[in-house]
Order: sequence, then structure tokens, then C-alpha cells
Amino acid sequence: MKTMKISEAVVRRLPVYLRFLNELSKKNVQTVSSQDLGQKLDLNPAQIRKDLAYFGEFGKKGIGYDVDYLIEKIRQILKLNKIIPVALVGAGNLGRALCNYNAYLKDNMKIVAVFDSHESKIGDTINNLKVKSTSEMKATIQELKVRIGIITVPAAEAQQVANQFVEAGVEAILNFAPMIIKVPGEMRVHHADFTTELQSLAYYLD
Repeated sequence: MKTMKISEAVVRRLPVYLRFLNELSKKNVQTVSSQDLGQKLDLNPAQIRKDLAYFGEFGKKGIGYDVDYLIEKIRQILKLNKIIPVALVGAGNLGRALCNYNAYLKDNMKIVAVFDSHESKIGDTINNLKVKSTSEMKATIQELKVRIGIITVPAAEAQQVANQFVEAGVEAILNFAPMIIKVPGEMRVHHADFTTELQSLAYYLD
């Protein structure tokens, strides 16, 4: 499998393909062409073929892609064929919503621990997970072998949480706090800022 020089844009499109393929599988659709994928996802079919070709030859000319086989391969590429433990810090409305959504997904990326620094939230239960104090983060994360951390705390607390994730050995962070956090160079951080996305959409309004 080719793994060198894969751009972030390609990696970000793979989950989009996977989501649509899962929908096709649920409808018992057995094969799909890059043209069909491109039309449904508003992407260039040539781009789809190029993206998938980075990782191998999955389709057959004149037939297309076997849906279930391609689902399996994309899940392997994204490392979703094994359980990936996730920890979330910030048991407010957003944190609770993400926990509820994660439980609904029934995917291999599992939120296995929830933390908060506020006494009023510690001890609460969200989808059978008891909210723990952030003072327990390092020990719990290492015990559960958590690999990804999610930050849903106010901006002023985000960097401290990121530091705790780094100290505990987390490998990647999804940050919902409206600020840029600093982490060691080998750690990957993705920022999900609702305000920025809404403001950029406003530009396109008449």
C-alpha cells in the first residue's frame, strides 16, 4: 500500500467516501462507479479515482467498485478496523452531544472517558460513562490506552487541557475550543470552530 506523500485533503475526503458507501451498503447496492460517486458527492470522478489509487487498485474498469470491499479497504486505511479509544474533556452541552452522537454511531472510535474540572459536573453519567475529574486524566487515559482527545472546554481552559493530553500520551486532538492550541510537532491537532465556519459562510450571502 502506498503511504508516502498523501495530502491532508485526500485523507479528509476518505471519510466522506466511507459515509456514502455505508449508505449504499445499507440499501444493498453492490457496485458503484466513480461517476456515480462524483455525482452524489459533487466531486470530480477523476479526483475520486486518483484519491483511491494512492492506496491500491480497488475498482474494475467498466464495472466500478465493489461497495462492501471498498468500505473494508477504506476502514483499513483510516485504521477504523480496530477500536480506537477516545477521551473527551468538557461535559457541557457540546460535550454531552458528542458523547450521545458517538454512542449512536456504533463505530470503532469509542469515547471511553469523559472529564471535567467543575465539581457540579463530576460524577454525572453520560451514556454509562461517569464524568471524572481532570485530575484523573493521566492515569485513566494511560489505563484505557486512549489515543485521541477531544476538547470541548471554554477557550481559557483549552491549552491546559491540551497540555494534560500531551502529558498523558495522547497522539491526536480534536479541538472545539475557539482558540489555537500549541502542542509538540509530532502531535496532530484538528480544529473545529463553529464560529469561524459560520462567519466564513456569511461572506457568500447576498
